[in-house]
Amino acid sequence: MEADADVKQEVLDLVPQQKPFRFIDEIITLNEEEIVGAYRFREDEYFYRGHFPGYPITPGVILIETMAQTGVVAFGIYLLSRQKNMRPSQMNLPLSLFSLADGVEFKKIVAPGERVIIKGKKIYFRKNIIKANVSMERENGEIICSGNLSGVGVNK
Repeated sequence: MEADADVKQEVLDLVPQQKPFRFIDEIITLNEEEIVGAYRFREDEYFYRGHFPGYPITPGVILIETMAQTGVVAFGIYLLSRQKNMRPSQMNLPLSLFSLADGVEFKKIVAPGERVIIKGKKIYFRKNIIKANVSMERENGEIICSGNLSGVGVNK
């Protein structure tokens, strides 16, 4: 069953990363099996000044972080709320830590100003551990990168 707009916004509000290290603008689709989110890389992002001067491209580690914020952090918050049968905003959330990037492949680059779509499909969620197959694509569906990512919720 698809999460309603209020639940999507609650999950988005609970993602702990903040500017300048927040790489999720919206949650498009959210249910117990998948999440779809989006982010637009602004032209003034701090990392473009040095990567690479005159030909700025988004660093691969930032692409992985972007996939993790949607496919692990936001998705994990939602799945935990469903497991506890609570609204996301009512939970005492554990700290979400990214723990694994497996088989990540980069096929394309991301330029400043580009909007990307992040899709996560649950592999499993148990004992505060999530593993998901996550991909990033252009708005036209062209795959930029993909891989299996995991995260764990730990008590603060």
